[in-house]
Amino acid sequence: MGEDPARRSIGARRNPDSAEAILEAAEAVLVEAGYAGFSIEAVARRARAGKPTIYRWWPSKAALLLEVYKRQKRVDVPDTGNLEDDLVGFLSNLFAHWRDTSSGSVFRSLIAEAQSDEAAAAALTGYGDGRHSHTAGIIERAKARGEVTADVDAALAAELVASYAWKQLLTNRLDEPEATIRKMIGYLIGGIARNGL
Repeated sequence: MGEDPARRSIGARRNPDSAEAILEAAEAVLVEAGYAGFSIEAVARRARAGKPTIYRWWPSKAALLLEVYKRQKRVDVPDTGNLEDDLVGFLSNLFAHWRDTSSGSVFRSLIAEAQSDEAAAAALTGYGDGRHSHTAGIIERAKARGEVTADVDAALAAELVASYAWKQLLTNRLDEPEATIRKMIGYLIGGIARNGL
């Protein structure tokens, strides 16, 4: 079966109607078949699009799945005026999202696939860089308020937050009580070395 003329590609630039149909099809295939049964072929059939069109816009299965994941991700980022509360709120909201939607299992599967698939690793690295810069923004806000010293590397601190979050996801410990999350953030913010050492 050929492509629906209404969804024909317009070159390297995405046709919004075609892109939306492909993403909706990808979400549906993911719900019906799960990560293990997800394939570009199944998405192409459901979206009535050609595989070359999909691969032109998403160079790998992992890239398409990451875009589906980003579409589904709804995580509130608090701006309370306090760094600890902002980070605790962000992590609590993220864990709830991963736990209560299919996003957690999709993202966990993408991380697992990235261990042996270069395309998945590249897609995940690109996504992770953007997300870490987003978390670094929380820390930069705290710098502007004077809560954090100017020499703190916000990107590196964001990596520490992400490392904790990904570990919780990969070990299926997304029901961590807020008190434990707050303690971890307290260690991050305060450091663990005794003053004067």
